[in-house]
Amino acid sequence: MIRPHTLPPWLGHALRAQRAPVPWPAVVRGALAAGPLLLAGVLAGQASSGVLLALGALLAGNLDRPGTRRAALTRLGGPALAGALGMVLGAWLAGGGWVMVGAFVVLGLAGGALSAAGPVASGAGTQLLVTAAMSAGMPLPESGWQRAGLFLCGAGWLILLRLVLPSPVRGQRLGYLYDGERAAVAAVYEAVAGLLRAAGGPDARTRRVALTAALDHAQDALRGRSPGTRRLRAQLGAALSLAEAATALAWAGAPVPARAAEGPARLAAAVRSGAPVGPLPAPARTDTGLRALDDALLRAAEVFDRGSGAGSDVPRRRSLATGLRRMTGPAGREYGVRVGLSFGASAAVAQALQPAHAYWLPVTAVFLVKPDLGPLASRVLCRAAGTVAGALLFAGLAMVLPHPFGLVALVAVCGALIPVSLRHFAAQTAVITVFVLALIMVGGQPAASWSRIYETLLACALVLVAGHLPWPGAHHGGGVRTRIAAAREAAHVYVAHVLSEETVGDRVGRWALRREAYRALAEASAAVELAAAELPVLARHSDESRRVTVVLERLVDAATACAVRVDVAGGVSARDAARIGGLLEEAEFAA
Repeated sequence: MIRPHTLPPWLGHALRAQRAPVPWPAVVRGALAAGPLLLAGVLAGQASSGVLLALGALLAGNLDRPGTRRAALTRLGGPALAGALGMVLGAWLAGGGWVMVGAFVVLGLAGGALSAAGPVASGAGTQLLVTAAMSAGMPLPESGWQRAGLFLCGAGWLILLRLVLPSPVRGQRLGYLYDGERAAVAAVYEAVAGLLRAAGGPDARTRRVALTAALDHAQDALRGRSPGTRRLRAQLGAALSLAEAATALAWAGAPVPARAAEGPARLAAAVRSGAPVGPLPAPARTDTGLRALDDALLRAAEVFDRGSGAGSDVPRRRSLATGLRRMTGPAGREYGVRVGLSFGASAAVAQALQPAHAYWLPVTAVFLVKPDLGPLASRVLCRAAGTVAGALLFAGLAMVLPHPFGLVALVAVCGALIPVSLRHFAAQTAVITVFVLALIMVGGQPAASWSRIYETLLACALVLVAGHLPWPGAHHGGGVRTRIAAAREAAHVYVAHVLSEETVGDRVGRWALRREAYRALAEASAAVELAAAELPVLARHSDESRRVTVVLERLVDAATACAVRVDVAGGVSARDAARIGGLLEEAEFAA
């Protein structure tokens, strides 16, 4: 028997599934989205319109993640608008032959570069290319603008469900409209408590990374200027000094008293329930770090009592200019070229072979070439396995289910299963394959399950070639290089701020720079881990990249511990300066 730890990383990643509770609210939304829309189209005698409505709900549901309702508007609405544009462009390019192939190359370049700007842009780039390919290849009677309108209506229906249906939250007694925001802020305080419990143990680094992720999610979640949002933003701002003190204590490497974690845990419970904080545990002020933690805890309790905090909000320093720099930077250029090659080559092969559903090849290539879905080898293996499983399953179901209403019910079931299938790319692929084949048959076209298999395998081969082509002047992916460079720059800016005598007392500026440093480090570490799970030809330099991120993390942790002591002593000690200087030299050497 082969044990999981003996497998090569690229294969182990393909076999690994995420563990998470069943997202029941998303399951309910999935069941109420595509299936009923398709049924309405069938009952109205407009099956093709029902297919477009269901397709909009499918692609929106594929991006439906836990979070706030306000964030969902952007996360789902932005890609939906890009998908509608793809519908118009695809209808205009339909039947264009090799001109269409050339246009797909250009679209792939633009969509790939757009995907490098961030998660929402990645979803938008993907939907732009997927809908362009499907609109160009599907024989639909609707015009391009009608297709776009129906697609938007389908996506809009799922977004409406996301906004109005309750999402139960543990310990929640207030209205549900801010449940995602409250859960995000409470998770920050829980992460602080978890880091304090782990201080001095082997899990301290993992807990610190979890705290970074919780802060990132909470800062992204809090949007708007309503009284409820302002109160939650003040509570999040109060958590920043707690996070700083907890990071300093964890960096010291010594266990802290157990009661130190009780205060942040009680604050987390107060955020979730809306109840008063109540009495806090007795302070433990035996050293600088614990005194800083106790002071931060008292300030947070005052913010909870007042409901606001002056200067507590630390906005995320991201802008349109940042997204444009990512699109036009090394990672955006490399990703754009690889997507353009894959999308154009698959369209060219489809043009030459003239399969029954010519859009399947380019659509498959788009999903395969996306790096945020996992390493390339893992994506290819999972896509192939999921397509084979889904095609075989549908072939059996299509023989026993009544047409069309049995297929409509199958679409509703698949819609409900999509949120659960997101735990593994192969399972997600299998569910979506059944979903799409059912849509095709309801629309009056042959499902062609067997052609789906060989077309998918052909797209896998094309993407494997495009994904392993050498990139000029680089020995590993542009995404890794770019994110490590950004992490190094953010770390150096933060360290310079901490060491500068002119910025002593500027806590708000320091917190903002610390957040950016840890956020950039988290993105760099994720990119390195992704590269490490590629085939050896791409993963051979991941060890040296990992060493750089580890040194940068130690540097930022040391600067955070120094900042806590600066607040007490009023200046940087010679010991802290020497320690940080040594880490700066080590970071330069590791580069």
